Amino acid sequence: MLLAIDCGNTNTVFSIWDGAAFVATWRIATDHKRTADEYFVWLSSLMAMTKTEAPITEAIISSTVPRVVFNLRVLCNRYYDCRPLVVGKPECRLPVAPRVDQGTTVGPDRLVNTVAGFHAHGGNLIVVDFGTATTFDVVDADGAYIGGVIAPGVNLSLEALHMSAAALPHVDVTRPQHAIGTNTVACMQSGVYWGYIGLVEGIVRQIRMERESPMKVIATGGLAPLFDQGFNLFDKVEDDLTMQGLVLIHRYNKETE
Repeated sequence: MLLAIDCGNTNTVFSIWDGAAFVATWRIATDHKRTADEYFVWLSSLMAMTKTEAPITEAIISSTVPRVVFNLRVLCNRYYDCRPLVVGKPECRLPVAPRVDQGTTVGPDRLVNTVAGFHAHGGNLIVVDFGTATTFDVVDADGAYIGGVIAPGVNLSLEALHMSAAALPHVDVTRPQHAIGTNTVACMQSGVYWGYIGLVEGIVRQIRMERESPMKVIATGGLAPLFDQGFNLFDKVEDDLTMQGLVLIHRYNKETE
């Protein structure tokens, strides 16, 4: 049994892979102060409550928050008696190395999405990930990550509006019925929703122009389905792209030991 852990800036996802499918997935708020013991109590309680029988023997971690990696390593070492692979570390090999400026550190989540996207859809690909930041990962014909775009995330933009403008309330992300809002909340929702539709369209168009290739567009992240409502922005939405990538990278490292 493989424990795959994807730690983002907002949430951390734990999934258990039995060799053929994910048997369970749970999510917890990311907190660098959470100890290995706390992780274990939380995870083992959920496994017991859901009657998930999964003797974990291996683990892999992808984390955009370096400060949490130590306690996640301790969790795997202490309670599951395994040394986890950590994406982005020298000992964790990738099928194809990224091709970026020398000295550049590529986010582990972007590397994982690249591997999963290429495996499922081939090269000449753009992966759009709606997370804390909205990222665009460009995958070359051979599966290499060759760069991309980082934009503020949807919820981050709304929070910035709320925090920086005293008269503007906190609102939820939703598709407004009309572009022209007739109240403050509707105006904010329209600005964020239609603004991000335009952002995705514009960035994808520019990437295609620079690459001189049609390029497929795959979306992932919690808000991806919201922006996939009849606009043909994406060729496909993949809910578990990152977790699939972790499984593929773990498998690749096992096969090349």
